[in-house]
Amino acid sequence: MGHAEVRELHIPKPIGGRLPEPPVFASLDDERQHRKLKLAAAFRIFARFGLAEGIAGHITVRDPEFHDRFWVNPYAQHFSSIHPDDLVCIDEEANVYHGTGPVNAAAAAIHCGIHGANPNVVAAAHTHTPSGRAFSARARLLAPLNQEACLFYDDHVLFRGDVVVLATDEGRRIAQTMGTRRAAVLLNHGLLTVGSSVDAAAYRFIAMERCCQVQLLAEAAGPIEPLSDEDARTTHAQLGSDYVAWLSFQGLYQQLLRDSPDLRELA
Repeated sequence: MGHAEVRELHIPKPIGGRLPEPPVFASLDDERQHRKLKLAAAFRIFARFGLAEGIAGHITVRDPEFHDRFWVNPYAQHFSSIHPDDLVCIDEEANVYHGTGPVNAAAAAIHCGIHGANPNVVAAAHTHTPSGRAFSARARLLAPLNQEACLFYDDHVLFRGDVVVLATDEGRRIAQTMGTRRAAVLLNHGLLTVGSSVDAAAYRFIAMERCCQVQLLAEAAGPIEPLSDEDARTTHAQLGSDYVAWLSFQGLYQQLLRDSPDLRELA
């Protein structure tokens, strides 16, 4: 995204200076290494937020050169320990091109289908989180209770699918239900988000998990008072873009790099 495009977004402007922008790469290999670094960082950030649950969960990013291939975490490796060298590259048929670790069959079923069905999706995130699982136990969407929840206003769907995902077409069915929307509540399963970068998909997932937690707390306290459709729509227009999600991820990423010498040396 160029700076002119950033200026045109209806987002609160900082006082002084210029907004950061996503990097531009001199080669596909440089972009691949950057995407893998951000993917490994996203897993570790998820671990810090307590968003890792046993062998469940996966984040993927599309390869910048081979668009039918995707980088994903190896099966059963804890999110907190994932390094770019651990990542596995697979295609829509789950053929392995790089890496040696096994891949979760559900990751292939969900993510390959989503990436294959929607060429605009660069990254997708799904894992089994406490608030996401609790929220998905009821067939409803997030209410626009505050500005954070408005990130998802008219930008997420409810999907009823398999509880244990093994069907190879599950990801395509999710993608068809989502259309151009960038998040989903998977009924009795959890949450899923997508984006034009690892940063956007990962931050959107963290934000959605928090919004589920807040709504559950608010509902437990009594009747809720959502914002009006007009206010929710206006707030989403200001804060719901992939750029804002990318921007929101940068502080988490820089904090992680300060504490992770093995990733910092690759940045």
